[in-house]
Amino acid sequence: MENDREDFAMKEAKRRERAAGQKHGLHDIEALENPDSDIGLCGWILVLFSMLLTLVTLPISIWMCIKIVKEYERAIIFRLGRILRGGAKGPGLFFILPCTDSFINVDMRTITFDIPPQEVLTKDSVTVSVDGVVYYRVQNATLAVANITNADAATRLLAQTTLRNVLGTKNLAEILSDREEIAHSMQSTLDDATDDWGIKVERVEIKDVKLPLQLQRAMAAEAEASREARAKVIAAEGEMNASRALKEASLVIAESPSALQLRYLQTLNTIAAEKNSTIIFPLPLEMMQAFIKQ
Repeated sequence: MENDREDFAMKEAKRRERAAGQKHGLHDIEALENPDSDIGLCGWILVLFSMLLTLVTLPISIWMCIKIVKEYERAIIFRLGRILRGGAKGPGLFFILPCTDSFINVDMRTITFDIPPQEVLTKDSVTVSVDGVVYYRVQNATLAVANITNADAATRLLAQTTLRNVLGTKNLAEILSDREEIAHSMQSTLDDATDDWGIKVERVEIKDVKLPLQLQRAMAAEAEASREARAKVIAAEGEMNASRALKEASLVIAESPSALQLRYLQTLNTIAAEKNSTIIFPLPLEMMQAFIKQ
């Protein structure tokens, strides 16, 4: 009962921490997508000058002001270094000022990358090489641009370290048999870590587990020995069952002497059917008793 209470208390504390983190993350998202629009007097002067320059140089400047964002992309616009109110723009057309605005395109499609083979020391001190694949996508373009320098590179490095950390707590047998559980654990860890970067980890899969050559030979020898032992046990059980059946058959034949003669005839029929040149004549043992007595 005390252990159950402690587990419940720990789960409740984790739930509260997760809820507090999510609330804090929502405040950060709102602050980034709706920043303070006060850029100062100099900023407004530069913006007005850029608008005036755009109007003066029409229609040439219109090619620099109109931008197109594809269906799977979002654009983060910076005006004098500050994210423009409203957050990500797109898909479709949007306008920027040539002198004061800049933008960054963010791909919102699911991205796939391979985790390079990692040399991992398992819990039972066995060195294995494990690789995997990760599927993720940018869930919030504003956070992916404002909170981290390179979200793709950071996610790749984090996936490698997470793979090593998770597999370091598993035995070799667990790594070989519980791949799905390891993948779910990695996905949960990566998803929690990349939440502040606006990235959603959709799926993690373990591709291959490579064992050292000596360990492969040892496991193959162990499996072969186990199969041989099972084969010997099965053969011994067959011999025992056959001997029991022969014993029961001998008891049945002993009750009827004519059954033995019928068995002789059946044996001759079998030999003749196989076109064998050897002919066996059954000789009753009663005929030999006289010679044995002399």
